[in-house]
Amino acid sequence: MPRLSEAIAALDALWPPGSAEAWDAVGTVCGDPDQEVSRVLFAVDPVQEIVDEAVKLGADLLVTHHPLYLRGTTTVAASTFKGRVVHTLIKNDIALHVAHTNADRADPGVSDALAGALDLRVVRPLVPDPADPEGRRGLGRVCELDHPVTVREFAARAAERLPATAQGIRVAGDPEALLRTVAVSGGSGDSLFADVRAAGVDAFLTADLRHHPASEFMADGTHTPLALLDAAHWATEWPWCELAAAQLDEISDRHGWDLRVHVSKTVTDPWNSHSPSPGAPN
Repeated sequence: MPRLSEAIAALDALWPPGSAEAWDAVGTVCGDPDQEVSRVLFAVDPVQEIVDEAVKLGADLLVTHHPLYLRGTTTVAASTFKGRVVHTLIKNDIALHVAHTNADRADPGVSDALAGALDLRVVRPLVPDPADPEGRRGLGRVCELDHPVTVREFAARAAERLPATAQGIRVAGDPEALLRTVAVSGGSGDSLFADVRAAGVDAFLTADLRHHPASEFMADGTHTPLALLDAAHWATEWPWCELAAAQLDEISDRHGWDLRVHVSKTVTDPWNSHSPSPGAPN
């Protein structure tokens, strides 16, 4: 079995911490570098429900996409939500490692996994990483469909292929418009609107689209894609967990580590129910 330090070195090779955004908080949150690792759990959110799942599973390492501490703190008291998470992890000898925007930029990364879940062919990054001479790393992905589909059909595909959430898929645009190219970005994506316009794609699927940016984007008829598709944040990033687990499995086989790697199917999207307005459009 590898030591935690060896497992983390392998993960850092997949998602170099130096490629994370300056504001981000990635890397190992807690864990003894010399402890042995035999079982790993991947999840999107480092919340108590996931930590309890790791305890029940007997995991030695929990890898999440979202950071536990994105901003500074002065306490890890168990009376606080995040402090309780830390206490549970340490009491049960479970390390926590975070790969956030470094996993977004990676090749393959979060948006590659999202594109794969939607059966899209990745053409290039939406926002290329200037440090990558091959032009494969970066934020978001510009993709092509195997054959044109309507906005309605593509939204139905996304609703079927992504994990089920209360939100489902919200759509802005003509449901019958034909799509040939789609940009995708796991997680919050309305900061990428200018890049989407420049890419000249027919649609953009992401999460956390806010009212004013989306409204202004769709009103700009000169450069606007035919549609915006807004999925739940958690649902757009969960496919990365399966990709990341497969990558670690391959590393384990190559090194003879015999790791047992798992992906949490626990839905940690905060919205858990939905009541459609009477007469709302389908």
